[in-house]
Amino acid sequence: MTRPLFHVFRNAPYGRETLLFSAYTCRRLQIPLRIYLPQQPRFLFYFEQDIVQVDLDQSYLRRPETARDNVEALLRLGPPLETGFVEPETFTATGLPDLPTDFGIMACPRSMTKASGPVGLGLIGPKVRRIILAAPFPVLIPPGVYKPWTNLAVLYGGSKLAGQAVRLGRQLADRSQAPLQVISFGDRNDLARQAKEQGILSILEECDWQVRPGKPIREELDVVPHDALLLLGAYGHGPVRSLFGSTMEDVQAELPNPLLVVGPRCRIESVFS
Repeated sequence: MTRPLFHVFRNAPYGRETLLFSAYTCRRLQIPLRIYLPQQPRFLFYFEQDIVQVDLDQSYLRRPETARDNVEALLRLGPPLETGFVEPETFTATGLPDLPTDFGIMACPRSMTKASGPVGLGLIGPKVRRIILAAPFPVLIPPGVYKPWTNLAVLYGGSKLAGQAVRLGRQLADRSQAPLQVISFGDRNDLARQAKEQGILSILEECDWQVRPGKPIREELDVVPHDALLLLGAYGHGPVRSLFGSTMEDVQAELPNPLLVVGPRCRIESVFS
């Protein structure tokens, strides 16, 4: 059974854009879509080694009586898609919904939770970061406006998680028939050695692997195709090193592309099964 993509519906114009993007991604990857229509501003994820409380802003709860009809109307805009609605498994003693976690991917807009500082394009909120760190699935961060992706790009800097992102990119390319490009910064020989140790050198040799000298800077990120879904590891070593450091913030601030982030507990072998 193919694991679904999990999407929390926001009953507002921005939520329309992210739902259309999630639905497109599901159709492209041939996976089901599961949608949660929140009735209260918080819910819990019980992961194996962490419990994450997700806090929603009030736009997610706007006109709840119209949410399901709006979802169904939006989904009718595209080809048929296997879709279902997620219900809480249980409720905590304080009444918070406990949602399942057996998903292949989770769509997680930055707006889902408040950032620790001013909200900006280059910031991911701390709760979203905790989901990325704890979740067994990769986290999809949609663009601000719906735009289909037709290419796959992976940032590979030599870390273990970047290697996992390359493997996941290969899986996505096979399912979607989209071209795969891997983008690296640094020394090709050093990167090839690390890729060989990680067992992914053959993937790099078979795809469009571009290696730029030096460290990544904002001006160099225009090598990422404008219509690409961009995959990367949450953190690691090497030039593309950290979700919590300057490289990731530069990627977000410079690129409007959707991101698919592989965290340290992500099981890429379970994304599609």
